[in-house]
Amino acid sequence: MTIAHTWRFGAYEDHFQFGHEMGRIGRALATGYGYADPFRGHTGPTAWLPPVYPIIVASTFKLFGVYTGLSAWFILAFNSVLSAATACTVWEIAARCFKRSVADWSAWVWALYPAAMQYAVKWVWETTLTAFLFTLVLVLALRMRNIGGQPENAATPARWLLFGLLWGLIALTNPSLLLFLPICGLWILAGVPRSAPAAQRGRQLSGALLAACVFVLCLAPWTYRNWRAFHTFVPIRANFGVELYLGNGSGAHGLLMGFDHPFMSPTQLQLYRQMGEIAYARKRGDLAKQIIRQDPARFLRLCLIRMYYFWAGVPRTSARGIVKNYGPDLNYDFVSIVGLLGLALALKRRAPAAWLFFWAFALLPLTYYMVTIAARFRHPLEPLIAILGVYLFQSAEKSWKVRWFTRRPSPATA
Repeated sequence: MTIAHTWRFGAYEDHFQFGHEMGRIGRALATGYGYADPFRGHTGPTAWLPPVYPIIVASTFKLFGVYTGLSAWFILAFNSVLSAATACTVWEIAARCFKRSVADWSAWVWALYPAAMQYAVKWVWETTLTAFLFTLVLVLALRMRNIGGQPENAATPARWLLFGLLWGLIALTNPSLLLFLPICGLWILAGVPRSAPAAQRGRQLSGALLAACVFVLCLAPWTYRNWRAFHTFVPIRANFGVELYLGNGSGAHGLLMGFDHPFMSPTQLQLYRQMGEIAYARKRGDLAKQIIRQDPARFLRLCLIRMYYFWAGVPRTSARGIVKNYGPDLNYDFVSIVGLLGLALALKRRAPAAWLFFWAFALLPLTYYMVTIAARFRHPLEPLIAILGVYLFQSAEKSWKVRWFTRRPSPATA
């Protein structure tokens, strides 16, 4: 990041490339306007994004200046530390579920594979933080289920408390992952043996209830702030209706209609400012639902297109329309294929936590299939993709050696 100068962001549109809406909200916080102003000018309080990463950006701006080179370097260095820490969680997930060689190779793949580190060194966004938190909660779930450990009562009250705290932090960073939360909790509870005493089962249910209470307490201050700011119930973020329209409006073809975004369109920005964020998002959401109801087959087709883009690579747009970038996309396709084949092999061989991984692959992209798509949306799954891809090749290695390099005995010797 330092040598390649990826911390140097252009001043275009008043430094909007520096964190986009994250940077705008961080600037408002650092300059005394509160949690507000995600676009141009002062547009009032916002819940466009959850608060964790904008607060990190605001703290950096306070320390090193708003939109300065030092702030950019510090934030991307913070991302890089998180990406490096993800190598440790990748190693533990693989070591607990597979064998040591899979863990070693998975960690090295994560550490050295350029596509895995690109968001850490280029994007002032929550992508790297989300990936780290997701792998951390998977490590905790494996420990609580006692996968790859010594026989013990691993799901202690302290770990249940940490489980609720981590999921609260994830919710306030990227709530799209919350679809996986109930599956993860139920999977841990399912690890209690049927022969276990009733008291042990009761303790685990109490632990799960403790985690739920901690999770709700994590969200409560932010939800209360939104109630005070908007006089309506906004549990985490308020922009779902806008995103739903931009992904499924009359001009959508599988990608976000950026031209109709409040940042890109002066007309929409003016409407956003006049109506306020909540009323504006509700109006756009109602319009999106109307369009979907009028032509559900089109909505299904757009969902399938976005599903394809999620796994095969998101094309870029130009004056000629949607253009596939076949070089990077082939690499993107290959990683997806080996990850999915590795998951299929893990399910077939009944590897530990294989079904937990399956639900992660099934649920994490679901919101994006229905709303909008970008390449970075797959990043929280990429640690698992790396592990399962390595597992696939490690599993194939022995068979390959036997077939091509082992000398077969002659009929007489046999």
